[in-house]
Amino acid sequence: MQDTVKVEKSMFEFVNADKSIHDTKIETKKIGYFKDAFIRFRKNKASVAAFIIICILILYAIFVPILAGNDYTKGNFDKNRQYYNRILPKISWLEGTGFWDGTKAMQINQNTYAKYYAMYLETGQNPIAKLESWEYVYNAQGQRVLAYNIRYDSYYGLGMLFLDVDDATYERMEQWEEETGIQLLYPVVNIETNVNSFKEDANIYYKIDRLGNPLVEEYDENNQPIIQTSYLLNADGSYRYKKASGTANWQVRVSKYAYFQYCYGEEPSFVFGTDSSGYDIFTRLAIAARFSFILAIGVSVVNLVIGAIYGAIEGFYGGKIDLIMERICDILGNVPFMVVTTLFQLHLSKKVGVVPALLLAFFITGWIGTAATTRMQFYRYKNQEYVLAARTLGASNKRLMFKHIFPNALGTLITSSVLVIPSVIFSESSLTYLGIVNLDSSSLTSVGTMLANGKNILSTYPHVILFPALFISLLMITFNLFGNGLRDAFNPSLRGADD
Repeated sequence: MQDTVKVEKSMFEFVNADKSIHDTKIETKKIGYFKDAFIRFRKNKASVAAFIIICILILYAIFVPILAGNDYTKGNFDKNRQYYNRILPKISWLEGTGFWDGTKAMQINQNTYAKYYAMYLETGQNPIAKLESWEYVYNAQGQRVLAYNIRYDSYYGLGMLFLDVDDATYERMEQWEEETGIQLLYPVVNIETNVNSFKEDANIYYKIDRLGNPLVEEYDENNQPIIQTSYLLNADGSYRYKKASGTANWQVRVSKYAYFQYCYGEEPSFVFGTDSSGYDIFTRLAIAARFSFILAIGVSVVNLVIGAIYGAIEGFYGGKIDLIMERICDILGNVPFMVVTTLFQLHLSKKVGVVPALLLAFFITGWIGTAATTRMQFYRYKNQEYVLAARTLGASNKRLMFKHIFPNALGTLITSSVLVIPSVIFSESSLTYLGIVNLDSSSLTSVGTMLANGKNILSTYPHVILFPALFISLLMITFNLFGNGLRDAFNPSLRGADD
């Protein structure tokens, strides 16, 4: 049997006899809910990149219409824009490269080549930026004809324009020519020598055949056609630069390229080109994007407020209240959105306007998805222990709903609301593309309208539809990546899954 050891009280002493014992103070800074979500979000590189692109698109939509300092990008261009339609995209420092320089590859026949050459002879600006090759081909009638493969300059190919001006305007044009050294006014044409159907073509300053082609009888030593001019002459044999007009004092012939310089103080250069109506696509797309963003964000905010309140009441009270409110959602949700929008545009828009009618169509059923998401989140959290504890301590229903339950559902609601934005933009673009909603005017347009205007000339002028299509495609992709990043940040348990 082992010896026992007697433990005396004197063998022990209090370690903290003269100190108060308490928990160690936490040295690190506390991290809130949103800061924690932000830390997780920034680790998702794809979502961060998508967010940056979205910000660039928003800044483009906001500031381009505001900062466009040139009159031709604003309403002042409306009176002249019909002269500059379907011009190709051009960046000045890429001129001559064959890429984004306002030129495109074309194959033309001998008569068209003669027309372009005639324009070059008169203005010194050659629509044929480059003659790449020539070959013999067979036309529709089976005839073997000469064809030229060229790069066509859409800016120098603008040609001439008839203008009716008064004496003061004519004097200003002459003064501008003297100050700048740029020829704006060109001799008027003796149209009596030409075929009647071609009298309104300001580019025809030469004798033509019955088909309107240059009357070429001989070629020079470089095999270039010799053009026979058909200018009006004064009594002394000099060229006439104006003639009497029925609507104003004088009719004159001006170069469209030089007229742009005369009106706006710089050479024409459209980064995204112009559309069929002559609108500058770069600025026009920014106006459309701004409208789409304002519409989508407004719809998202309103639907978030209505849906959150409606869904919170459903999910918190449940029972008969939930049953009745859900049946109301079922009825509204089964009404086709396209039908509602069409009826509103046919009838309501005549009283309140096109845009308010479109907004009401989005508001009627747009909040149902948010309400369903909120309802689901309330059912998930309302029986949690912390909610039951708050109820036991006497918290009111209002406090339980919006202080204890709603903040936990906020992450999911923010994510769903962000994803509503591209959905609204896509729906609005679809409606305008189909012509159900008409938003086309000099001061307002939409991406869908721009897409619709460019579909008929896709094969010949693809740039008209290219940039709006790229914008909406980029918007859809980036918003989906951004929404996925928000979902993972606010609710890590749902990473890689759909709510």
